[in-house]
Amino acid sequence: MVLQGKGAVPGAAVGSIYIYNEKFNIPSEKIVRSGQEQSQLEKYYEIKKQALDELETIKISVQKVDPGKAAIFDAQKEIVEDIIINEEIPARILSDRWAGDWAIYQVYETVMNVLRKTPDPLISERSADFDDVRALLLRLWYGHEKEGLSGLKMPVIIAARDLKPSDTAGLNKDMVLALLTETGGVTSHTAIIAKSYGIPAVLGVEGLLETVQFGQIAAVNAQDGTIIINPDDETLKEFNKKSRVFRNDRQDAETFKIRKALTACGEKIDIGINISSANDDELKAEIFTDSVGLFRTEFLYMDKNTLPTEEEQFASYRKVLESFEKKPVYLRTLDIGGDKQMSNIDFKREENPFLGNRGIRFCFSNLEIFKTQIRAALRASIYGNLYMMLPMISSVDDIRRAKDIIEEVKDELDKESIDYNDIKTGIMIEVPSIALTADAAAKEADFASIGSNDLCQYLCAADRMNSSVDQYYNSYHPAMFRLIKKAVTAFTDAGKPISICGELASDIHAVPVLIGLGLRKLSMGAASVASVKRAISGITIRRAEELAEKAMEMDTAEEIKKLLVSVE
Repeated sequence: MVLQGKGAVPGAAVGSIYIYNEKFNIPSEKIVRSGQEQSQLEKYYEIKKQALDELETIKISVQKVDPGKAAIFDAQKEIVEDIIINEEIPARILSDRWAGDWAIYQVYETVMNVLRKTPDPLISERSADFDDVRALLLRLWYGHEKEGLSGLKMPVIIAARDLKPSDTAGLNKDMVLALLTETGGVTSHTAIIAKSYGIPAVLGVEGLLETVQFGQIAAVNAQDGTIIINPDDETLKEFNKKSRVFRNDRQDAETFKIRKALTACGEKIDIGINISSANDDELKAEIFTDSVGLFRTEFLYMDKNTLPTEEEQFASYRKVLESFEKKPVYLRTLDIGGDKQMSNIDFKREENPFLGNRGIRFCFSNLEIFKTQIRAALRASIYGNLYMMLPMISSVDDIRRAKDIIEEVKDELDKESIDYNDIKTGIMIEVPSIALTADAAAKEADFASIGSNDLCQYLCAADRMNSSVDQYYNSYHPAMFRLIKKAVTAFTDAGKPISICGELASDIHAVPVLIGLGLRKLSMGAASVASVKRAISGITIRRAEELAEKAMEMDTAEEIKKLLVSVE
């Protein structure tokens, strides 16, 4: 029996299935008798307290082994204390005489429905945290114990509908051979956990829990998303070999993590880290990286009822700058719109938001929000080595306008006698129009970083969030490499640095070509650093340039893929 999903974290594994299908009984709609409202409310307040205590206990336990992930449970505590939820549940109990469990279920369901409909996957998948908290409250309401996955006694392949933060709290990665889920995307909690632990993962396996049984043997190829249930002896032999190769390969790659990224001919390649939340887990990457190549600042605006203040932003930026000391920190200004919708900002409906008011365009139409961020960033600049990066730039006019606004903010700070450093201002190359006019852009910008995800999306006219056009979103398209070469040449000739911070930078097969195209700065997620450094160590600049020339001469993405995968 063969099942198919999407490989989220590559690797291979063979083992027995452990079905994790924790469910709570969905309460029925129930109205309590008059006079029972107060007791229902008191019980709700009591289980709220129990929930906060349990989350704090989990947080302390997780903090001992993984401080960065402990922040997840602080976020869940905030959900338990959410003002709107804690106005609505008591109101439903007291005014409508809803039973407490029905009020919990229904109020949380309303909130989650709003989140699920949000086009931004980072926000829509945040509904998993609310679902997790609801399950916790209902479990406590009914007095049930929680098992979780922390008590696994032997290595298994976990099969689940989805995995929430509390499910994986205290998870022993040595007891998990692979993760399989029916739902979840590349930004889901399951994908994040799998990537950070290096566990092979296949997500979006339709009908998984209806098909597999507890204890069945499965062979997992997370490279192509294939799962073979009850494999024959020959298949078992083949996959056991793949599994051993994968484990040995992962252990070998890890030895490169703390090394400098040097090509086989001795040239240094700068490795940056992409960060999204500025938590301790991300900041400890300073030890083995050369910079923060991409500091996504959107996290400060997400999951909040109000916009972040200047002081909140200042504190976050300062924390990152101080953590990386003299190393460059490339702060990308607010990049929302398109697939990133925020609940605290009123977006006008657009027929095609990816081509609409997003990135720098949103900032231009919301100057107070933009200026507040610039003020916070400039003030924080004295605590480290800050570079400011502008997203969704499509013309030289955009660059000039943004620089004028930055100068206005500097004038304001000067009048207030507030110190700041004279920072460099650069651009994201994500729109083909600016890539094609990179020679003009290089005269205006101090540096550039190629955002390969959006560049590929716009170049191939394929929505990267739309699975039905996956085949058209292809970062190995010959046009991608030719356009990257054009941008790199323009900035290099102008004596301006240029880097790449999209997913392509973490693709070990693409890395040699990127180096051959002239890139010497690559930025990626922490989980990819070791394997990319190893890939760099195995190639000379001359060989990389030869590969780049061949790739650009080819006609199709498939031809390029075959070329790059064959490179040893």
